[in-house]
Amino acid sequence: MSTTTSSKPLFTRQQLIALLLPLIAEQALSVTIGLADTLMVSSVGEAAVSGVSLVDSFNVLMIQLLSALATGGAVVASQYIGHREPKNAKAAAAQILFIMISLSVVVAAVVAVGRHGILRGIFGSIDADVMTYAETYFLLSALSYPFIGVYNAGAALFRAQGNSKISMLSSLVMNVVNIGGNAVLIYHFHMGVMGAALASLVSRMIACFAVIYLLEKPSCMLRIDRLADLKPDLSLIRRILRVGIPAGIENGMFQIGKLSVSSLTSTLGTAAIAANAVAGNITTFLNIPANAVGMAVLTVIGQCLGAGEKEQASHYARRLMLVAYAGAWVMNLSAFFFLNGIALSWFHLSAESAAMAMQVMRWFNVISLFIWPASFTLPNILRAAGDATFTMTVSVFSMWVFRVAFCYLMVLGFHQAHLLSIWGGMFLDWVFRSLFFAIRFSKGSWLEKKVI
Repeated sequence: MSTTTSSKPLFTRQQLIALLLPLIAEQALSVTIGLADTLMVSSVGEAAVSGVSLVDSFNVLMIQLLSALATGGAVVASQYIGHREPKNAKAAAAQILFIMISLSVVVAAVVAVGRHGILRGIFGSIDADVMTYAETYFLLSALSYPFIGVYNAGAALFRAQGNSKISMLSSLVMNVVNIGGNAVLIYHFHMGVMGAALASLVSRMIACFAVIYLLEKPSCMLRIDRLADLKPDLSLIRRILRVGIPAGIENGMFQIGKLSVSSLTSTLGTAAIAANAVAGNITTFLNIPANAVGMAVLTVIGQCLGAGEKEQASHYARRLMLVAYAGAWVMNLSAFFFLNGIALSWFHLSAESAAMAMQVMRWFNVISLFIWPASFTLPNILRAAGDATFTMTVSVFSMWVFRVAFCYLMVLGFHQAHLLSIWGGMFLDWVFRSLFFAIRFSKGSWLEKKVI
């Protein structure tokens, strides 16, 4: 890839492709865990699908919080790599592992003990059979938090080095174990929701151990030499949290808002819950290319700015956004014209649920073409530069005003008790955040932020 600067390009076209392709594959594999659980559990019935989907709303919250902290560590490590400070980069890697282990263990313990109260507090009164399935799935999901947290940290550190193949291969192993475990435990041993949750737990454990094993190889730039390296370093922790906390608050509030909306969705009935779960899983696949670009820019922009190459950072940011939009167009147009119907046919939905799911998916396809990458890929460029507080402020405001308040107004105020009303709030949220992120990017103030 050519560059507009006179400096030697930090990333060639081949290096960018080598970074992006494994990330796309990893994202596709990661999404299949939720899809496989929902698809295979659907054979048990709509109550099982609903129970799993409600818990997955909370699981996504936890995983997003952990991923946000991993993002903070990846930004700091990548900028140290770009600045050619390998010792500080290794120290940052140790601190992000310390943070992730500590937080994920505490959260897992709290959720395992208080899962019934958490489900009642978030979703209120739901059918007894849905609650039974949800509690079972929630317990084993909680036990997997430390493993998925450490896996995310290790994967982020490999990506910070520009090596996305490791996290892709770990994700491949995780998905093979998960899907194979689902098939055996659900279809052969008839364990239903318990089988799906157990397969996910075991798969995450294996992926965690694999990525840590590879992180500790002598050839790895960010390997942890001694357990003593995990001792808290407040200076580095502050730098990581300066990016990680705003991203965590942003992701956390985003998912809490989604949980609030899920609570509202649960009042529309089991058919709407099932339609929402299936449509959510299918449409997540369509974001894979733009999501992969969003992960890649953390490495590319972080290393460029760590090296002091602002012009290259801006150049690569624009090129990668074009890639994100190209991916969004290919995926959504394909879905709109034929893939939506094929994907829906895989699930055992009632005619009512299938019709609701198809309606919201078609709206998603059209609107995503224009604003999804600007809403979710573009802010990662700003975060890679350390402009995380701005993205947090815009995202939190937009989430609560448009995605949450608008939905409650439509359903409870105007009595528009339709699944499309709830998805409409999500679309308005995208419009608002994409506008503000685009303005921030075009002004260039993000290039002046300091991380290290």
